[in-house]
Amino acid sequence: MGLSIEAVSTPVSSNSVVELSGMFKTVQRTRIGSPFVIERINDLLAQGYRTVCEFEANGGFLLATPAHIEGRRIAPLPTRDAVLPMISVLAEARRRGVKLSALVAELPSRYTYRERLENYAISRSGALITRLREGEPNAVLARLTDMLGELAGSAVGLDEIDGLRATFESGDIIHLRPSGNAPELRCYTESASSERATWIGQEVLALIAKMD
Repeated sequence: MGLSIEAVSTPVSSNSVVELSGMFKTVQRTRIGSPFVIERINDLLAQGYRTVCEFEANGGFLLATPAHIEGRRIAPLPTRDAVLPMISVLAEARRRGVKLSALVAELPSRYTYRERLENYAISRSGALITRLREGEPNAVLARLTDMLGELAGSAVGLDEIDGLRATFESGDIIHLRPSGNAPELRCYTESASSERATWIGQEVLALIAKMD
């Protein structure tokens, strides 16, 4: 929107509206952490994409190539920037003569909720993920459906880039990930409404807290 970006590098925890918007030629998911996102940026540049950026769920933005907005060239900015995305959206709203809310309304309705189980040993988190991942993909999907089906329906897709991220037939997403530096289990949930994403996240963590 505004910057005409072709390729995006973003962590696996980012909201899936990045893909569902259809604004980019490719979206490359990575492990959580700037070094992994920047590494993927270099891959995208090597593939010949003309405009490449990095986006992180916490709002960090990095412009890896020149871009253009309202006929003006924007130089690459290889540092985390929170201002340029806001300016580009404001410029797009002005160019089209609409309110910001109208631009937001064009996007798919997707909301993310993030929470964690504290005092949950890293070894325990790792053991949980290992147990859930065991076997062939179909076996993993069946196991997740048995465990979480009452919350989100049948599991239909997996992403194991960083932890275990499952997509369900309802469109809901549940992503479990051990913390890399603290005794806690991270949980990211995504749904079509903020209320449902929050409810699923809280229910998942309550369920895991009761498990041995």
